[in-house]
Parts: sequence; C-alpha cells; structure tokens
Amino acid sequence: MNASLRLGWRTLWRDLRAGELRLLIVAVLLAVAALTAVGFFADRLKGGLQRDARQLLGGDAVLASDNPTPAAFIDRARALGLQTTTNYGFPTMARASDAQGGATKLVALKAVTAGYPLRGSLLVSGDTTSPGQSTRDIPAPGDTWVDGSLLEALGLQVGDTLLLGDAGLRIARVITLEPDRGAGFMSFAPRVMLNQVDVPRTGLVQPASRVSYRFAVAGEPAAVKRFSDWADSTLKRGEVRGARLESFESGRPEMRQTLDRAEKFLNLVALLAALLSAVAVALAARGFAARHLDDCAMLRVLGQSQRTIAGAYAFEFAVVGVIASVLGVAIGFGVHYAFVMLLAGLVENSLPAPTFWPVAFGLGVGLTLLFAFGLPPVLQLSRVPPLRVIRRDVGNLKPASIAVLALGVAGFAALLVAASSDLKLGLIAVGGFAGAVAVFALLSWLAVLVLRRSVNETTAPRWLVLATRQISARPAYAVVQVSALAVGLLALILLVLLRTDLVSSWRKATPPDAPNRFVINVMPEQSDVFQKTLRDAGVRKFDWYPMIRGRLVSVNGRPVSPDDYADDRAKRLVDREFNLSNSAEAPPHNMVTAGTWTPGAAGEVSVEEGLAETLGLKLGDTLRFDIGGLQNDARITSLRKVDWGSMHANFFVMYTVPELTDVPVTYMGAFRAPDVKGFDNALVRTYPNITNVDMSATIGQVQRVLDQVIRAVEFLFGFTLAAGLVVLFASVTATREERAREFAVMRAVGARGSLLRQVQRAELAGVGLMAGFLASIVASVIGWALARYVFDFTWTASPLVPIAGALSGAVLALAAGWWGLREVLRRPVVATLRQAAE
Repeated sequence: MNASLRLGWRTLWRDLRAGELRLLIVAVLLAVAALTAVGFFADRLKGGLQRDARQLLGGDAVLASDNPTPAAFIDRARALGLQTTTNYGFPTMARASDAQGGATKLVALKAVTAGYPLRGSLLVSGDTTSPGQSTRDIPAPGDTWVDGSLLEALGLQVGDTLLLGDAGLRIARVITLEPDRGAGFMSFAPRVMLNQVDVPRTGLVQPASRVSYRFAVAGEPAAVKRFSDWADSTLKRGEVRGARLESFESGRPEMRQTLDRAEKFLNLVALLAALLSAVAVALAARGFAARHLDDCAMLRVLGQSQRTIAGAYAFEFAVVGVIASVLGVAIGFGVHYAFVMLLAGLVENSLPAPTFWPVAFGLGVGLTLLFAFGLPPVLQLSRVPPLRVIRRDVGNLKPASIAVLALGVAGFAALLVAASSDLKLGLIAVGGFAGAVAVFALLSWLAVLVLRRSVNETTAPRWLVLATRQISARPAYAVVQVSALAVGLLALILLVLLRTDLVSSWRKATPPDAPNRFVINVMPEQSDVFQKTLRDAGVRKFDWYPMIRGRLVSVNGRPVSPDDYADDRAKRLVDREFNLSNSAEAPPHNMVTAGTWTPGAAGEVSVEEGLAETLGLKLGDTLRFDIGGLQNDARITSLRKVDWGSMHANFFVMYTVPELTDVPVTYMGAFRAPDVKGFDNALVRTYPNITNVDMSATIGQVQRVLDQVIRAVEFLFGFTLAAGLVVLFASVTATREERAREFAVMRAVGARGSLLRQVQRAELAGVGLMAGFLASIVASVIGWALARYVFDFTWTASPLVPIAGALSGAVLALAAGWWGLREVLRRPVVATLRQAAE
C-alpha cells in the first residue's frame, strides 16, 4: 500500500505538471460547479418559496375548526414556545346606510387579534387606486378594512360607515393583499376585516351561527413539527370533531400543486446536469487512460505489480476528485449568486441561507463520477502487458469490466434517484438515460453496418468514400462516439422540449385568462337572460352548469352515516350536502380516468376520483341521494380527474343527462369578467339574488408564484444548457489524436487539405445527424413520460422534433468540430507521425 501511495504521489505531480489531468479536472470541476450552482440556488429558492408560501396560511401550521379552538391545542402550542393567534370568519350581509343608497352585499367577515398574520403581511391603502403598503397593524376598534370591490358594489368610500348587523363601523383602509385569504367560496366574497372586540356589538354571532375558526402557530421548525404531529394524532383519535390541521403541504392545494411542480422542475435540471457530467468525465478519463498506456507498460517492465499500479491511480483519482470537487463547490457557490442578483426582487424578501445539502451532494457526485465513470478505464492501465514497450498493437483499452461499471453506475444512479426527491422523476430520468445509452449503442452499430454496405465506392464522391471508411473502419469506436454525442444531445433536446412545451403546458394549467368570477344562486328563469347579459358584455367563453344540492344517504342500498368512516374528511363529506350537477357531455376540463361517460344515459353518474377514493366508491356502485326530499338512485359508470386549481366550475358528482326533472335547481357559472368599470356592481344590481364571487386575488397569487418559478427555471435551464454544450464539445474533440494520425497518413500519401476538410465535415455531419435523430426520438419519449407521470400534463411532442434534432445535431457537431479540431489539419505531418511512432 505504501508503494501505491508513493507511486500515486509521483504520478499525480508529474501528470499535474504535464497537464495530463487538466481535462479531467476541468470536467469534474465543471460538473460539480454546474450541479452545485443549480443546487445552491434551487435550495435557497425552494426555501424562499416555502417561506413565502407559508404566508398564504398566515402561519407555519393552522388548526381550522367549526368550533372555538380547544384549550388543549392552545396550551400545547404555548408550551412549545410557539407564537399563536386566532381569527374567525363567517359569511354575512354588509350594507350601506339608507342615505347612501341602502345597497347590500354578501361579504366574508374576518375578526382578527393583534399579531395577525404570523407569516406574511397585509397590504392596505387609503383608496382603491393606490398599490398599498405593508402593515403589521390590524383594524382599530370601531374601524373596518374592506376590499375595494365592496366599495364599488355599495357605492361607498373610505371614511364612510359600513353597517354590519347592529353596528356601524368606519371604513378606514382598503385591503389590496390578504396573504391567507384561502380558497373557499366565501373567501372569494369581498373581505371585511375588523377587530374581534367589535364582534359582540354587531350581534352577528349567535349560538347557531356557522363560524370558521383558524388557530395559527409559528416558530422554530422543530417545534412546529412537534405541534403538528401531536395535533394530527389527536385529531385522528377522534377526540376533536369538525377540525383539521392545515400546513404548507396540505393547506393550500392550488399553491401546493404549483410548488410541487416547481420543485420537480428544479430537481430535473439538477439530474440532467449530473447526467451530462457523467458523459464528460467518462470521455476525459478514457482519453487520460489512452495517453498512459505506454507509461504503464514501462512501469511493468521496471517491475511494478498490477496491484501497485491500480492503487496508485486509484489514489491519484481520489486526490484529484477531492480537489476538483471542492473547487467546483466553491465556484458553484459563487456562480449561484449570479442567479440571486439576476432574480433580485423575485421574492418579497431576501432568500434564506443555503443548507449543507448542496455541498454534500456536490462532493458526493464529484467523487462518485470519478470512481463510477473515470476509474474503470484507468484501472485497465494496471493490466497493460510489458510487451507493449516493443509492440504498440497490444494492450489497448477495452470496454470496462461489466461488474466494475455496473457497480459504479448503480451507485451513481442511486445517488441521483435519492437526490431527485421524487421516485418517479428519478427513475424516469435516470432509467431513461440508461436505456437510451443501450438504444443508442444498438442503433448506431446497425447504422454503421448499413452505411458500410450502402455507399458504392466506385460511383460515390471520394470525400464520401473516405468519410465512410473513417466511420466503418472501427465500428466499436464509431458506436462509442455516436452514443456519447447522442447522450449529450439528448440532454440538450430534452431541456429545450421541457423549456418550451412543458412550461407552456404548465402555464395552460392555470392560464392568465382563467375564469376570475363565480356566480351562484342563479334561478332557472334567469338562466337564459343571464347568459345573454354575459354575452352582451363581451364574455364569449364561460362555464354554465346546473347546481343541485343533495345528501348521500346510501351506497348499494346500505345507509351511510359519518360514523361509518374513520377518515375525518370522509366524515365531513357524508355529513353535508354535495353540490351535484348534470350535463350530457363531460366537462372539457375534466378527464375520464376509468369507465365510460355515456351522454344522455339516465340513472348514471360520474364521480370525481378523489371522492371515490375517500369514500371507498368504485365503478358499478349505486348511490342514492336525497335531493330536496326526493330519493334519486344512480350507478357510477365513470371516474373523473378534476383539477381543482383550474378555476373552472367543478363538481364531485355529475349526472350524464342534459337535465334532471322534478328536482330543485339553481345555476352557476364561471367566467372571466370584462375589464369594464362597474361591471360587477351592475350585475348584482340587475340580479340581486345572485352571489358573485371575485377570484382575482387568488389567481394573482398563483400567477405570481408561477412567474417566479418559470423565471428561475429559465435561468437554471440556461446554465445547464451551457454545461451540455461543453459535453458536446468534449465528445467531438475526444478523437483529436486519432484523427490527427489518420489525417497525417492520408496527407503523407498525397491527400490534399481541401479533401480532408470535406472528409472531416462529412464525418462530423453524419455522426451529428445520426446522434441528433436518435436523441430527439428518445427525448420525446422521456419528455412524454415526465409530462404524463411526473408533471401531470397531457403532452405530445411535435413530429418535426426528430428532423429538427437531426439538423441541430449536425450543426452542433460541425461547430464543435470546427472549434476543437481546426488545428488537426494544420499540424506538420512529420511531427504527427514521429509522435505516433515513439
């Protein structure tokens, strides 16, 4: 072992001075720098997004309940040293005084205490035109803060009196942003916020009133987790009814979905950077090993054992790996500040400090890359026979040991899957690349065989004949070159597809023109005229469905009650009335995932798949609903996937008929309101019985976070694209010395430089076309799998992708070849041949 260490130190310093390790160090350093730059920024960005997303709850965790918060929860939170605050809300009617028109409006009242909100801050202004300023205050006793839409609806101004029950409160501020607004129907009604001390004199809260209480906590993450775990176990034991625990993971499903997709996008970029790194290190290591064959043959002649040589190179690679990885982490840490500066102002506050995870991951990946992809070809140096000193045709590099390569690749793949934080994402990305390598190798080998037989050397141009011979003379080497280039192009094409098509699909999931108004309680006799009113106002697209209130009373003839279910959500669902609807055609924004939707089929219903899972329902079950005292039976014939964050009108249960007779019904619609001042007020005055729900604030919140994430992903994609281009360059230039010797021989026998340039261009273009075509097909398959199973989008790649990929591969290969191989043809023939003979 000591002999290996001594030899390792000597070879390390010699190779460093000679520049032999330069390409390998650069490859590892670039790989780790790219990965950690992405990792540091992604880590801080995710921390910032999670911090900002908690503002949407108003705390780190919230206990929402139908009754005042039990004292045990308050005591537990205080014992853990957490900050706490309680607010409660309910729907009620607000009105203007008779002297100011006497208009009325359904509002969502919220009563708050000092300290609200624990996370985030309110934005308020003195009128409806100002953008608003952040505040940590709450309304003073006798004052109220309201949404600007309420002032318009009631014809009031700041300073006027708003009547709530038996009390009159002065309108002191206009709310422009409320961080924890929520996503329920009543939360979309105009907000009225007041101090809790004013609630008793309004007389609005009575023993039978339906009030929603929210007990928020905030503090150290460990303490919050202990409180959440305790609260969750308490709720599961059934000791408290009508309560649920909301957290960043569960409290805001529409925001959680957006942030989940963001995290997956960022993890995917990191995975692609790591996979590109593997290609770069493998190419650099194989070149390093090829240049040291003669040195190791001489060491064998001088008596060094295979074990000593293997240990020396393993030690050398370990030292190089640590140095390059540490430098890469340091450079990545510095580079990530470029992202932070470019994204200044993207999040409301400064990003939190990074965790240690990117450092550990960067070091681990750097060392794993070297030992998994760099060491296998280098270990072959220990088996170089001494005979190579006099016979240069023996002892050449062979494919790496399957056992060694498989062990290293398995370790690297496991590291990437663990780092992906999502098993499907990791398996599709890593498995897709592993499968792609095998596909590339097989198809490129077949292509070389076809190429050898398809070119007629008697009629084809001379440059084409020579280029074909260059490729087909060494089919194994051609397969390696095409496969390496294809893997690099695969990552680049996949990045482009994700950047364009998947990000576009992501935006379409919550588009800027999504419906921002819900109207409910439209009477049947008002349906046609109401739709005409919308069309006359310029609203061309809107959802319009009947809304029927029904209670589930039996499944397959067996009565059901809340006591039949252990799950708290199932208890609440069975204990209340459902919003049912009917339509002959399936809603275009719903996807049937099981069974068949049969238009016009009487006695059949379609059920939302999440509801079916919660209540244990399946296809073929018969449901009985009590609808206004009438019993209605229907069989489940299909299940639907409903995107509750789409802002469209959605229902748990839908009958597949155009209308239901003899049942009480109202109508609801979802549409995007025209940008016309006074539209909402005019609509409510014309139809005073309806409830018009404004969803603009929540859509704005979702869109702001979406814009943040997409801008961040764009920057990360750009950085990883740069890393991919470097790998592409390395894969093309890895054959520089072999090409130099071959071209030197051709020039020695009389070939002109112009002919050799044509040969080089033809070879590069052919390899690039083949690699780009194969890479684009595999990238389309992997992109579809990611869209379908990870990001939850319906996506199909354009049929033009393979053509564009092939042409791009040819152009990139030619560009990389021109830059990396331009000096090959300018080398003196004598110098090249003398070097080859030494």
